[in-house]
Amino acid sequence: MLLLVPLFWGGVFPAGKHIIAEVPPITTAAVRFGLAGLVLLSIVWAKGEWNGAAVKRQWRGLVLLALTGIFAYNVFFFVALRYTSAVNGSLIMATSPVFITLGAVLFLKERWNPRLGIGLTLSLTGVCLVVLGGLPYGAASFSFNVGDLLFLGALGCWVLHGLIGKVVMQDLSPLLTTTVSTVIGSLLLVLCSLPEKGWRSVISLSAQGWAEMLYMMVCATVIAFLLWNEGIHRIGAGKASLYMNLVPINATWMAVFLYGTLISWQQFAGMGLVIAGVSFVMLDGGVKKLFARQVG
Repeated sequence: MLLLVPLFWGGVFPAGKHIIAEVPPITTAAVRFGLAGLVLLSIVWAKGEWNGAAVKRQWRGLVLLALTGIFAYNVFFFVALRYTSAVNGSLIMATSPVFITLGAVLFLKERWNPRLGIGLTLSLTGVCLVVLGGLPYGAASFSFNVGDLLFLGALGCWVLHGLIGKVVMQDLSPLLTTTVSTVIGSLLLVLCSLPEKGWRSVISLSAQGWAEMLYMMVCATVIAFLLWNEGIHRIGAGKASLYMNLVPINATWMAVFLYGTLISWQQFAGMGLVIAGVSFVMLDGGVKKLFARQVG
């Protein structure tokens, strides 16, 4: 089941880049999460998971989750796709497990691990290789790519969202947390989208655009989040995070074969470094358990 999650999330990058050619970026995000929020809300009610008392206790955390992971993240995400490639965006966002782990060490008092430092170095080197266009020669003629900088903003929002979620989900189920934050965040996106005046373009969206929108809403939001939550429940967050290494790979092959995107050697090399860095950090727990079993 978890193999489907990075497949669905990887497809958001090229699909989203195509959709914003027809619909303004924030309006695109508002449609995606507005529809997804309604579907998730109906699932919560159908499963009887609504817990008003817990939602009331955690309302500050839920609002922060909505502001960081739904509203601000998607504003950065879809606007960034106007200025940079889907491959670059997926590589930058692939470093999020490492930074969430680092944030947990700094702010949630989780234990520091030397592997984290090595993983951070590898991942950041990979991102720099992509953003700078090839080190060290790219640095001499480097000019900031607005899209890559916006994706760095999206990365920061997603890391905050992950850290806040660790706290909130001690009291709320992952499904209820995702549902409430999605509904709140989608309302903020709708309000923010009004100055774009792009809702008429939603009505005239092409057949391919609607197919991509439904894919992002149904597959990449509703199904992917439900599978993700179920996967974490069955095998744990540490092992589940390893599957996120496949997101940039899926985003790349979809961008190449479905949208005709050209890939540079810097992007291939950066992908390898990012995946190696994330794997180095996230495999630590599995290696320790394996060693313990062998000794035992």
